[in-house]
Amino acid sequence: MKKLLLALILAAAPVAAEPTKGYYTYDAMGCMLLQECTKDVERINNLQDLANNYPITDYGIIADEFDSMVRSLHTIGVKVFLAHPKYFPPNHRGVYHTVGNNFFLNKDFMHDPGTLMSVMRHEGWHAAQDCMAGTIDNSMIAIIKNEEDVPMLWREMAQRTYPESALPWEAEASWAGRTEGMTQAALESCARGSMWTDYTPTPMTRKWLIQNGYITK
Repeated sequence: MKKLLLALILAAAPVAAEPTKGYYTYDAMGCMLLQECTKDVERINNLQDLANNYPITDYGIIADEFDSMVRSLHTIGVKVFLAHPKYFPPNHRGVYHTVGNNFFLNKDFMHDPGTLMSVMRHEGWHAAQDCMAGTIDNSMIAIIKNEEDVPMLWREMAQRTYPESALPWEAEASWAGRTEGMTQAALESCARGSMWTDYTPTPMTRKWLIQNGYITK
């Protein structure tokens, strides 16, 4: 009888999902983004949570900015995770999911404070773009800066890296990724609920916000 009960308990226990096309693929990333693959994916609530994974790294220089960003992300409903590299295609360092509103960092790269903050700022900017488009509860994102405001350097770098359809969003995210405090300020604005007064929506974004009842004029 005990063996039968044990077998029933084991049969009922949830089994961690695995990507159907194997690890280190976009399928693996999708499985992680949907939170079906959860093994070796750790929630990060502050810098100390992350630093525990890299005991010989000194993160002091980026501590204030990192913790401020995580607090703002938490306030607006975005969770940050540190994930095993098997969930990322080669050379992918991080990803923000506009549908699930979660933020994933590739554990293989986060031992370096400079890389960590570049990824945090870049992907955090995408979360801010999500906020600009109304709320993070929809799957839309909107550019925050007018194209002419983005330095040519970052527009050119984005052109070499991303498809043309993604350039407006990725150019300014690339700029934010290398600019201390830029993403931090945008996330704090989102958390305060002052996104559309701190940043002037572009004409197309303003039209979208008015049509969907986020702003009145």
